[in-house]
Amino acid sequence: MLLSIQHVSLPIEDPVLKFLIELIIILCIPLLLNKIKVPHLLGLIIAGAVIGPNGFNVLARDSSVVVTGTTGLLYIMFLAGLEIDMGDFKKNKWKSITFSLYTFTVPFVLGLIGGYYVLHFSVLTSVLFASLFSSHTLIVYPMISKLGIAKKLAVNITVGGTMITDVLSLVVLAVVVGMSQGEVGTSFWVKLSVSMLVFALIVLLVFPIVARWFFKNVEDKISQYIFVIVMIYLAALLAELAGIEAIIGAFFAGLALNRLIPHTSSLMNRVEFVGNAIFIPFFLISVGMLIDFNAFIQSWETLGVACIMLVASIGGKYAAAILTKKTFKFTDDEGRLIFGMSAASAAATLASVMVGYNIILSENEAGEPIRLLNEHVLNGSILLILVSCTISSFVSMASAQRIADADKEETVAGTGDEEEKILLALNHEHTVDKMVNLGLLIKNKTNIDKLFALNVINEDKSESSSKNAEKLLGAAVSMAAAADVKLNPITRHDNDVVAGINNVVKEHNITDLIIGLEQDKGFSSSFIYNLYNGYLQNKQINVIVYHAVQPVATIKKYAVLIPGNAEHEPGFFHSLLRVWNIGKNSGAKMSFYANEKTINVLESIIRKANIEAVFNIVIAWQDAQNVAYNLEVDEGLIILMADRGMKSYFPQMQHVPEILNKNLHNNNYILIYPFSKIDNTTTEKRSVSNLDDFADIGKIIRKIFK
Repeated sequence: MLLSIQHVSLPIEDPVLKFLIELIIILCIPLLLNKIKVPHLLGLIIAGAVIGPNGFNVLARDSSVVVTGTTGLLYIMFLAGLEIDMGDFKKNKWKSITFSLYTFTVPFVLGLIGGYYVLHFSVLTSVLFASLFSSHTLIVYPMISKLGIAKKLAVNITVGGTMITDVLSLVVLAVVVGMSQGEVGTSFWVKLSVSMLVFALIVLLVFPIVARWFFKNVEDKISQYIFVIVMIYLAALLAELAGIEAIIGAFFAGLALNRLIPHTSSLMNRVEFVGNAIFIPFFLISVGMLIDFNAFIQSWETLGVACIMLVASIGGKYAAAILTKKTFKFTDDEGRLIFGMSAASAAATLASVMVGYNIILSENEAGEPIRLLNEHVLNGSILLILVSCTISSFVSMASAQRIADADKEETVAGTGDEEEKILLALNHEHTVDKMVNLGLLIKNKTNIDKLFALNVINEDKSESSSKNAEKLLGAAVSMAAAADVKLNPITRHDNDVVAGINNVVKEHNITDLIIGLEQDKGFSSSFIYNLYNGYLQNKQINVIVYHAVQPVATIKKYAVLIPGNAEHEPGFFHSLLRVWNIGKNSGAKMSFYANEKTINVLESIIRKANIEAVFNIVIAWQDAQNVAYNLEVDEGLIILMADRGMKSYFPQMQHVPEILNKNLHNNNYILIYPFSKIDNTTTEKRSVSNLDDFADIGKIIRKIFK
């Protein structure tokens, strides 16, 4: 049907025009506001108020807006659960609990005093009124993540505390609603407790099993993304069935898939891109459509209620942030960031207000309904959403930017990530995606253009080899691009593949060479010969041999075997950083097996690693070898190897390929051969040369793992 301009009436109903207007807003608001340093999410909320039913009535807040807005809200909570560092969260769970108690209790007490003693609400209404200010919505989280500080401790405990305080506030809502309807009793508490427990067990235990099976058996990238969306909505539905809000379900879905979607993967990039480009902006616009400024002009009572709500919410969150800062000795910027992230009230607050407003307790003499929460609270909550989101945006972005700038200064000063150039030697089509994913896992986050892929073309078969090289390298470049990483393709003509790879290593100053094994062949005699007489002749690089039978994201745990004296090898700490990155970026648990001396070194630096690690002391290599024999299906193996003449080499190492072929052909495994020599011109950029070169372990930490 053709759209005629003269027949356009407000609000606009044509779906094409409606969607176009919203897309133009999403496109233009960030471009305009970035120039004046105003967070664009605030602009989207204001734009929603202007075009909404309470503004110029350009668009109605109909079902289409509600659906996309709800998806955006669920997306925010899902991303918060997905990106939370589980290793850090487990280490700092008591800090998250402490923060959640502060940020729940202080605003709740202020709200209770304001509701009961100032506004003279009933006890039941005052309790629900107070709970509105305890919850908060992480609307600024996508921008915090974009600045690269999502793994900071202050962010981590704020995200963890959000889950707890939102659950508590929504439980208060469920209890108050039950009491207002006369349903609270033993059966009510039993039903609520059991339903929440069943919900948590299904999402946190069953979802990972289903997701691991799906990712192992379905390689189609579009299907994987749709599966993620299904998991979000399914968890949200299960939460509603359990008697809690859908946003808690989305957060739990993020926790459930946390280890199965690596932070450096193309799937993670797709999830973040679609959410930040479409769904989250639609949510912010839908929130703005609720704002009605006329309500405050027409009623002084509404304005008074709104002022009390602002004091209880903003004042309470600020006091909670100050208490958290002083308790855990955070910096001023970290304290402000905690306040900024927790200041925004939107999701749970709006849900609680709408539920309370829709509950009619009785009627007055004029026949008008007496609601659990009146229209003044409803209108006041809209102003609270606008003001709190504004404060949250400005405070969070200002403090987050200063923290990010401080991190950049450390990097410029030479205390950040080490120099690295990773080369993928591609030869087989079915190993391309596995090798690219491993390269994305082991690389440092800041080095987005230090990944190379090489295919050596045999001069004797130049025509067929050229087509194969173009296909392999094209696939590798596309995979890396999907994860927002630039991969540099290299084609080399040479009669000898090993010589061609070694020459590229020298020409491009490669630090890490990754070689993939074919799944069915494993270590062949020719490969072993090329390894020891070719690749390992590059004494100044790490050589990584990779055998993959399943996606790296589906590995639950790695057993890491480290030989004695490995810490004295020049490339030990460089190799260890690769192992650290695998654990950090994939979320897999790392179980280290080494002698007591090496374990002591590892335990000294684990505080900077941000991974889940278990340390096991083994006396004999046979004990470590038995660990490899007992690996389960979804577990992988990492071995730090050594070439002849190195300090950590021992004769049994020559049998490792044979053992792996015989016993681990159905498991993922990685062999890392650390470099044994250092180019003096790049020593400062590369790694720690020897444990004995430093007076204490603290210097090693600052040098490599800061």
